Amino acid sequence: MATFFNQATLSYGDNVTNSNITTGEVITGLTLTKTAASANYGDGDGITYVITLVNATGTDRTGVSVSDNLGVYTLGTTALVPLTYVDGSVLYYQNGVLQAAPTVNVGTDLVFSGITVPAGGNATIVYEATANGYAPLAAGSSITNTATSGELTDTATVGVREEAALTIAKAICPAVVSDNGQITYTFIIQNSGNLEAVATDNVTVTDTFNPILSDITVTLDGATLAEGAGYTYNEATGEFATVPGVITVPAATYVQNPTTGLITTTPGVAVLTVSGTI
Repeated sequence: MATFFNQATLSYGDNVTNSNITTGEVITGLTLTKTAASANYGDGDGITYVITLVNATGTDRTGVSVSDNLGVYTLGTTALVPLTYVDGSVLYYQNGVLQAAPTVNVGTDLVFSGITVPAGGNATIVYEATANGYAPLAAGSSITNTATSGELTDTATVGVREEAALTIAKAICPAVVSDNGQITYTFIIQNSGNLEAVATDNVTVTDTFNPILSDITVTLDGATLAEGAGYTYNEATGEFATVPGVITVPAATYVQNPTTGLITTTPGVAVLTVSGTI
C-alpha cells in the first residue's frame, strides 16, 4: 500500500493561492504475509508456518500459487535446504473456514497451487516443516525462508533454540564382583545443546547405591572431588549426590561436511566416577 498527496494552485492577476492538500491511498489487489508460529527450533523439531493472502478487490482471485523455498542457503556453490515439508500437514482456510487441501508439490521449492482468495477476504495456508540435517544448530544460527506468489514475497526467520541439552548414562565395572570387592560406577553426562551447562545451571547427579558402597572415591573428568565440597554421601543409606554446580558440561560442537553439507553433532561430555567397596 502507498499513500499519495495532491494540492492544486489557483492563479489570478498577480495572486497565487494553494488549495488544501488531499490524501489518498493506493491498495494493491493482493497482499502476502508469512509468519512462523514456532518461536525457535532444534535438531529435528517441527516449525509451523502461516501464509496469509488478502484480496482487497471486489473479484475472487482464483488459481493462485504460493511457493516456499524452505530456507535454502548455499555452502560454496551447493544449495542446501534445511527444512523438510511434513507430508499432509497443510491446512487451507478461506475467511477462517477450513477448505479441502490444495495441491502440494515438493520439488526445489514447496508449491501450493489451486488457491482461491475471496473478494474482500483472505486465504490462509498453515503447514509444518522439520529442521533436517542441513539446519544450522550453533548458537546464533537461524533459518530464513521465503514465500512467493507472483511479485509478492515475504520472509520468516526462526532462530535456533539456545540451551544445554543433557543426557546421562551409567555403567558398572566389573559387572560381577565378590563380597568386599571393589566396584566403579561411571556416569557419562552428554550435552547435545549449543550452550555449556554452567555452574549456575546446578547440574546434580543423585543415586542410591544398592548394595551400599563404603570408602568411596569420586572423580569428575579425572579430578578427585572432596566430600562435602564436591559431593555428599550417606554410608548408612547409600544415598549419593554431587553438590549443585560442581558439574559443568561443555556445549556440543557442530561440523558441516564441506562436500555434502550435512551437519554432524559431537556432544560435550563430562565423566563422573564413583568407586567403592561392597
